[in-house]
Amino acid sequence: MTQEAEDRWADGLIARRAAEPGEMTSVLEQGDEEPQDAAFEPIGGPYVGAVRGRLDALRELVGLSRTRLDAQALAEAGRVLDEASARQRLSARHTVVAVAGATGSGKSTLFNALARSQISDTGLRRPTTGAPIACSWTDGAAGLLDRLGIPGRLRRRPLDSAGGSGGDLEGLVLVDLPDLDSAVVSHRQAADRVLALVDAIVWVVDPEKYADAVLHERYLRPMAGHAEVSFVVLNQVDRLPGDAADLVLDDLRRLLDEDGMALGEHGEPGASVLALSALTGQGVGELRDQLGRFVQERGAAARRLAADVDAAAVELRPLYVADGRPGLGERARDEFADRLAAAVGATAAGEAAEREWRLSAQRACGTPWLRLWRWYDRIRVPALQRPRSDTRIEEQVTARQRVEQAVRTVADHATAGLPAPWAQAVREAAVRGAEGLPEALDDLAVREELERGTSPRPPWWPAAVLAQMAMTAIQIVGGLWLLGQIVGVLQPGLVVPALVMLGGVVGGPLVEWACAVAARGPGRRYGQEVERRLREAAAACGRAKVLDPLAAELLRYREVREQYAAVVGAGAAAGARAGAGRVG
Repeated sequence: MTQEAEDRWADGLIARRAAEPGEMTSVLEQGDEEPQDAAFEPIGGPYVGAVRGRLDALRELVGLSRTRLDAQALAEAGRVLDEASARQRLSARHTVVAVAGATGSGKSTLFNALARSQISDTGLRRPTTGAPIACSWTDGAAGLLDRLGIPGRLRRRPLDSAGGSGGDLEGLVLVDLPDLDSAVVSHRQAADRVLALVDAIVWVVDPEKYADAVLHERYLRPMAGHAEVSFVVLNQVDRLPGDAADLVLDDLRRLLDEDGMALGEHGEPGASVLALSALTGQGVGELRDQLGRFVQERGAAARRLAADVDAAAVELRPLYVADGRPGLGERARDEFADRLAAAVGATAAGEAAEREWRLSAQRACGTPWLRLWRWYDRIRVPALQRPRSDTRIEEQVTARQRVEQAVRTVADHATAGLPAPWAQAVREAAVRGAEGLPEALDDLAVREELERGTSPRPPWWPAAVLAQMAMTAIQIVGGLWLLGQIVGVLQPGLVVPALVMLGGVVGGPLVEWACAVAARGPGRRYGQEVERRLREAAAACGRAKVLDPLAAELLRYREVREQYAAVVGAGAAAGARAGAGRVG
């Protein structure tokens, strides 16, 4: 090598093999000492702003979901975030493009044709390529190749990149992968690992295996969302007679469409589909030109990241997108409050309070003789008036069952249509809130009964008592008057004392009846007030123990749903936010 050449390649690159006399040395081997740029500009292109926002949203989404979803469900999203972070720290001036294909597709031959150098071994022996081989047209790609795990002995440089300039392919890092259908498992694993890290992919197919199920089901279909960073090349068209190449190319486009891969035709973004022959060079120049324009745009890394985020969003969709309208509406809340009121016995307590109030009115305004009879009746049959203990136990069991049913029902309303992990979280919150709820409701009932104490008396009760006392006094006066006439102490005259006594006898029940009629309205209002207080207390208890935790979980789901909408992107964000707005 001349002194001028030594000065030119003083960056650690050595020739792989000597050139034939009169020929340019075609391939250079790149060592581990390849110099890197002092500072790399961030990855760019028209997608970078949106991609950065979506990555931030995905990172926030994963953070909010860690306590609700298992690690396996978030593994792919975490991998995308890690790889995005790693790629963003590396050179944006380089675009890493993998050449992938099945056995015998001619991908290594195409790799050499693009490099215009004999870099990757070709031949009939299978598998020929056992490990990824890289060819970089410019300096500064060592970090990217380290990330791919390609050692220095498998890094090459074509001689047409002399002087540090890669010409029309400046910034390109081309990687030849092992066969995707290799019989050696480690070869397939190496290819899969690199495919997950590169910026773009050239899929190489041949006329015999372009419809191979392994290629389409394992690679093209799952990576259909990466169409904008994909090139699909039909190689070996020199083996097809006449118009057969066009027919095979059309059928290949049909298969790609069935795989869901958008095709970049008529100015639409998507995969480029070309027919060429790496052996004869037919069509290789067109692919080389497309790769050159693609690399110069410097948007491949951002596009690849966007496609990875899309794929992660599709995988996460069942975990975040609700089928129905989950949430707690007013109707569900009212039904829950009604069930708790029934469990605590609010209606029965109100009716009992009304009865007690009216009985108090009867006791206060009744005739002395009637009150005496009622007192005697109570002491005569006391056991019949006492509630049996086993009946009280049955009532408590029934009340607990009603509470549990109320909690299950409101949880079912809240989780209707929710994705399974979030529905489970809502149910667990409801179960935790239901613990101790029956006892709390029992305490409310006891406290309400104690606060009730003696029923309040209206202002007219003293007047009614005085009237009843007056009627009793009239009865006594009339009776004594008649008794005095009977024994001869007083002059005879039965009409007047009889009328006086009759007035007292009739007046007492009339006063009692009037008081009973007057007590109906206040008694009803008093019972309704007791029922209202107990119902509101039960509703407040249920809200604090069950509804508020449920609302908190639903709010958390709404937050992650909005974050998921941001991950999906602006196109679907409006619909996602509309679905999230119905939650709560």
